[in-house]
Amino acid sequence: MFSAIKRKISTLSSDFEYYLARWKHSRNLPVLEGSDVYDGLRLRNILKALKKDGVYVTTLADLGLNSSSELLKAAYHQLSEMENPNNNHLDEKLPQITTVTGLPEFYAWGTEKRLLNIIENYIGLPVAFHGVHLRKDFPSKHQFGTLLWHSDAEDRRIIKIFIYLNDVEEKTGPFEYIPRSLTSLFSWSYIQLYYKLWKSGYMGIDDEEVKPVIPKSAWKSCPGPAGTVIIVDTKNALHHGTVRTEERSALFFCYTANPPERPDLCTQYWDDTYPRAELRSASDAVKVST
Repeated sequence: MFSAIKRKISTLSSDFEYYLARWKHSRNLPVLEGSDVYDGLRLRNILKALKKDGVYVTTLADLGLNSSSELLKAAYHQLSEMENPNNNHLDEKLPQITTVTGLPEFYAWGTEKRLLNIIENYIGLPVAFHGVHLRKDFPSKHQFGTLLWHSDAEDRRIIKIFIYLNDVEEKTGPFEYIPRSLTSLFSWSYIQLYYKLWKSGYMGIDDEEVKPVIPKSAWKSCPGPAGTVIIVDTKNALHHGTVRTEERSALFFCYTANPPERPDLCTQYWDDTYPRAELRSASDAVKVST
């Protein structure tokens, strides 16, 4: 009993410090300015969409970051280097993941100033860029793993950026989410869904458990051509990958506040949890700021 009360007090104290830090940092947030009036408005619209629904969908071309062409070249090269996992005999095929954080093309795109400015304005604190995964997802007949509806746990606010490397439609399993505005904090739908998540041990819940709370008609699917960019708060927007009959390849970038609430969950983007892409030379290495 005493230990439970102590943990609760510690949590409340930590939350208070977090919100106080956000309030103090609010006067230091970078101004969202673009190359012209339209561009500046677009950056502010991205921030507005993230605050409302937790997701913004765009394309590499529309984002207009200088390093996008080099990013794509490097991504397709690394994709061609991934070995065949020989998993056809498996009923549940886990995604094939390569950590590419140390390669300069990926790091350069992930730390573009305009991108970091948007993310810092949303998170409300100085930002940590943790790294990048190149990920290939395989056909599946049922929901498991990240195909279940879930919420990520690295921090109180998390930004992950997914970039499709092939055209994604229903057969390739698009990203799908429930708008954050439908599950506002302590609403009945929020309580129901997160109770179900808690009962699952935060491993995820399937479509049939979600439908009675949020009808399928309200779910937002994100198909799109290669080069589609999905910016999402994976903590506060309930989301999943959908069951697919064909492979999907994508890049996953991860950002939190610096430091995050759960730094132990962020190391996978630069440590040896997954195979790491080899540098062409030692001089190509980049140091990741975490």
